[in-house]
Amino acid sequence: MQLSKYVGYFEKTVESWKMDLGTIYEVILILIEVQKSWSFLENLFIGSQEVQRELPNESKQFEQIHKDMLVILERGCQIKNAKKFCTQQGLLKQLESLEERLKVCEKALNRFLDDKRCAFPRFYFVSVNDLLDILSNGSTPEKINRHMSKIF
Repeated sequence: MQLSKYVGYFEKTVESWKMDLGTIYEVILILIEVQKSWSFLENLFIGSQEVQRELPNESKQFEQIHKDMLVILERGCQIKNAKKFCTQQGLLKQLESLEERLKVCEKALNRFLDDKRCAFPRFYFVSVNDLLDILSNGSTPEKINRHMSKIF
């Protein structure tokens, strides 16, 4: 529409839509990334006692991230309009902040898991979830017995 020679009358409307669509695009891209990281880390930081015990600061930080993310998703569910939701004042900045905080939690978790893998190199053969299950249930052999075939 901007290339049309008749855009003069609608120029403000076209510019407004261009800005809004750009914002919607940016918010959706970052929301997808934040949601992927959050849903992966949620199970680990909230569901694993081992991670909470070994990484208490990051666990508390993730709890706040979890609350913030639930507020954002609840707001999106209530608004039910992509343009109104994505063009909210401060939403993009809030999502960028969440993304940075999630990266900090993810780095701390990776350092923790790398330390455990260095201590016992066979842990390199199991997934993150399986490794956390093994570490969380290390004192109950019945629960970690199902992972033995992956380690040896």
